[in-house]
Amino acid sequence: MTLADVLPGLGQRTLVMGVLNVTPDSFSDGGQNATESAAIAHGERLSAAKADLIDVGGESTKPGAESVPLDVELARTVPVIAALTARGIGPLSIDTTKAEVADRAIAAGARVINDVSGGMFDPDILAVAAQRKVPMVLMHTRARPQDMQRGAWVYPGGVVAAVRAALEDAVARAVDRGVDPASIVLDPGIGFGKTLDENLDLLAHLDQLVLLGKPILIGTSRKSFLGKLTGREVHQRAFGTAATVALAIARGAAIVRVHDVPEMIDVCRVADAIVRRPGA
Repeated sequence: MTLADVLPGLGQRTLVMGVLNVTPDSFSDGGQNATESAAIAHGERLSAAKADLIDVGGESTKPGAESVPLDVELARTVPVIAALTARGIGPLSIDTTKAEVADRAIAAGARVINDVSGGMFDPDILAVAAQRKVPMVLMHTRARPQDMQRGAWVYPGGVVAAVRAALEDAVARAVDRGVDPASIVLDPGIGFGKTLDENLDLLAHLDQLVLLGKPILIGTSRKSFLGKLTGREVHQRAFGTAATVALAIARGAAIVRVHDVPEMIDVCRVADAIVRRPGA
C-alpha cells in the first residue's frame, strides 16, 4: 500500500491530519475523548470536518508523560479504530511507538503508522510496517517523553543539520528492515527535545528537510512554544497554530497534524492557493 493509495491528494495540496487522543492526560485535550464512545464521536466529527487522515493515539507524548502499559494502549486504541473503520471513517493512522499496538491497529483497520520515536523505541515496529505494507511516519526525538525536556540537548552543527541527519538515519533503518522508501513520511518533531529557538529554527528552515525527498509532516498544534510566544493557554492557540501552518506550507510541508481541523483546513486552502499556484 503506497502513500498515494492511502492519501491520494498528497503532493497536490496540503493534507490535514486530525488528532484523536484516546487518553486521560494529553496536553491539549486529555480526558475529552478518553472513553470509547467519546473517541468514536470525535472521530466522526473529524471525518465530517473533512480531515484527510485521523491519527488515533492511546499514549500521551507530552513532556514528562510516563509510558503506558501495552494492554492499556491496546484497549484504548484498537476498539476505536475498529469501530470507526466499521462506520466507513478513515483513513486512520495509529500513533504509537509499540510494534504490537501498530500491528493490532493495522489489523483493525488503520492504514498508517505514526511513530514519534522514528523506530527507535521498538525497532520491530519497522518490521510491522514492512510486513503490513503500510506507510509510516518517522519522527525525530532524542528521548522518551518523560526525559526529552530534562536539560538541554546538544545538536552538533545546529538543530536543523542534526535533525536532518537523524531523519536520514531513520529512513536508512526503516529501509533496512524492509519498509518501502516511497511509503515514508518524515516529521522533525517540533517540541520534542527542542528549545523555543530550536523549534523556530526548524520551521524557518523546513525547506532543508524537504530536500530529503520525503513528504514532511509538521505537528505544531497548540504546543507550548506557541504559549511562550503568545502568552495564550492551550485552547487559545489556534491563531498561533495557524501562523505556523501557513509558514510551514510556504516552506514545503505536505501534511499538518492539528486539533482544530475546520479552521486549519481554511488556512491550508488559502496558503496552498498562494504557494501552489502556477508559476509560484
